[in-house]
Amino acid sequence: MSTREDALAYHAQGRPGKIAVVPTKPLASQRDLSLAYTPGVAEPCREIEKDPDAVNRYTARRNLVAVITNGTAVLGLGDIGPLAAKPVMEGKGVLFKKFADIDVFDIELAEKDPDKLVEIICALEPTFGGINLEDIKAPECFIVERKLRERLSIPMFHDDQHGTAIICAAALKNAIELTNKRMQDIRVVCLGAGAAAVACMELWLRLGVQKQNVWMVDSKGVIVEGRSELNEYKARFARPSHEKPITLTEALVDADVFLGLASADLVTGAMIKGMAPRPIIMALANPDPEIPYDEARAARPDAIVATGRSDYPNQVNNVLGFPYIFRGALDVGARCINEEMKLAAALSLASLARQDVPDNVERAYGGGALRFGPDYIIPKPFDQRVLYWVAPAVAKAAMDSGVAREKLDIGEYRDRLMRTLSPTSKVMWNITSAAKREPKRIVFCEGQETKVLRAASIVREEGIGHPILIGRTDRIAACAEAASIDLAGMQIVETRSASHLEEYVDSFAALRARKGVTRYDALRILSRRRTYFGMMMLRHGHADVVVSGLTHRYPETIVPALQVIGVREGVTRACGMHLVITERDVLLLADTTLNVDPDAETLCEIALHAAEAAEHLGMVPRVALLSFSTFGSAAHPASNKVAAATRLLRRMRPDLNVDGEMQADVALDAGLRSHYPFSNLTGRANVLVFPNLDAGNIAYKLQKAQPNSEVIGPIMLGMKSPVALLTPESSVDDIVYLTTIAASRAIDGAIRLAAE
Repeated sequence: MSTREDALAYHAQGRPGKIAVVPTKPLASQRDLSLAYTPGVAEPCREIEKDPDAVNRYTARRNLVAVITNGTAVLGLGDIGPLAAKPVMEGKGVLFKKFADIDVFDIELAEKDPDKLVEIICALEPTFGGINLEDIKAPECFIVERKLRERLSIPMFHDDQHGTAIICAAALKNAIELTNKRMQDIRVVCLGAGAAAVACMELWLRLGVQKQNVWMVDSKGVIVEGRSELNEYKARFARPSHEKPITLTEALVDADVFLGLASADLVTGAMIKGMAPRPIIMALANPDPEIPYDEARAARPDAIVATGRSDYPNQVNNVLGFPYIFRGALDVGARCINEEMKLAAALSLASLARQDVPDNVERAYGGGALRFGPDYIIPKPFDQRVLYWVAPAVAKAAMDSGVAREKLDIGEYRDRLMRTLSPTSKVMWNITSAAKREPKRIVFCEGQETKVLRAASIVREEGIGHPILIGRTDRIAACAEAASIDLAGMQIVETRSASHLEEYVDSFAALRARKGVTRYDALRILSRRRTYFGMMMLRHGHADVVVSGLTHRYPETIVPALQVIGVREGVTRACGMHLVITERDVLLLADTTLNVDPDAETLCEIALHAAEAAEHLGMVPRVALLSFSTFGSAAHPASNKVAAATRLLRRMRPDLNVDGEMQADVALDAGLRSHYPFSNLTGRANVLVFPNLDAGNIAYKLQKAQPNSEVIGPIMLGMKSPVALLTPESSVDDIVYLTTIAASRAIDGAIRLAAE
């Protein structure tokens, strides 16, 4: 029979409570059921009744945020109603979870009256640890927020206002430093007078901007005192009534800063030519800014320019703010999100932009150097460091300003956040961002297959690469029409009529001249076998990446790759790797596809390839060479081979964190390894090198069968140029993932060759 203590411990252990998006406690036995529900659940209920703060120990409330809207000001869509707003709110919940591990219930309310909204939201307070208001139109959003702030005792803010303000404040602080101006002297023109604009100006005043130096412009012109239908929020920034009315163009003359929070194409290059020297231009309308980035730079080459777009420098994106602000506020039990916490978030973002940028972040954005300067005044949205910069700053500000219920050691808190970064985000978001930064020409050899066409469409739409489809035009068109896929922007190549066919035939015949291939054979192979043709395109520089294998057995894809592309200079053997992403971590498994029974030298080379791949993915490799034996416990030629490979690897890469031979559980559990104090491997291994193909293949397929893991592969390593090898079981997502990884490796390869 379970005890009261058992029931309390059950609810308190690990993450408080029982649910996030999925249950966080076991429910596999009668005993579990008695703890989770009746009779055990009564114990935490009694504890919370006695001490309301105990709700944060025994339930998920502390880590649960409500994203609430009435759908009256959605993105650029306006008043589309609560049902139509739901996809946006669900998306906001995903960002909370992915970037800061905060659980979200999205709540869409069919209510426009601000007073009734306040009553509804206040009644929800017992459920949530925080409230994120979203897409509520002005001026009602000001009324709702003010009244909620007076009544709620949990963190709450309207992200459309304060999220934008915080990121803009960080950008402004750094831009001012770079232009050698003083905050109290700058002249600001703000185009837009809604929630975000008012919040930006309020926060900028706290940074030191002087109110008399602000010109706020709405659809009727520069706001002046005494104008009819002027609400109290706009009125705060109205110019004195005695001033002569001026136009936006006139207001921009000698202005140091332009902030656009309105709509596209309201400002021209001619209008900004009269701004002060080294102006700061933040044109943040999305997707199209008030003035196009290129036009702004052309008109004012001396300007620092920011937009809301990811394809230009200095993207102002709210995702740099709200997940981390709520993370810090929730973790100290803050009663609100006050001005001190908002300012701390802005200043921490500004400080982070001045730090050295890690290699993995630079790789995610094209491999070029990211250094504090005119094109880098705020951190990139996918910089994982934002979590452990902003959240601790917010938590500290909450404690210092007296609104925190709990005290944290900020150093320990920062370390804990660093350890909880999402491995999935860290790997795939960085790789996708890197590929999008410099889209490559990607050949899809099986262009007539629906799954391939769908993947190619995603690759094109996401900006990952430029698809080239091999196949018959009529069949590709028919397949695309049946699947409702737009082929715009995709090149189609028919092998038998391709302009470079004769060139490829001569080249392939010469390449395989002493391998039993005549010119006639070469013509027959290249005109009929699309994988060979795609590989020749890659070999001749007419493509950057080849994707193939969906309709073939694995050997029918890897053989053309090895024959035509081959391995990099200095590489003896290529190998295959699978990427395993779980809720806990990321593992790289090699070799899983190619080398049947590698000798010690080949095992060493496989480990080198896998370690390099880990570094490319932004990981610090911790390499374990696996065996049925642990450090000589079972002497056998097979285990001796692994031990020899380990010794060779240490000589070749003394900097690597590596050890072997060892069993898999010893590799993955540093506690078990404590029985071997002589081991050189520290931490949980994340690169597992298998002694033969049997072991590697079985391991990744067992992992693939697990419900909570994502297995991506095979990823070819050691090739001269990137090739994505599919299998008949590959899903559309698999094809996109493998294509993206190969495209990002193409960028790295180009950077490496340029350096050489």
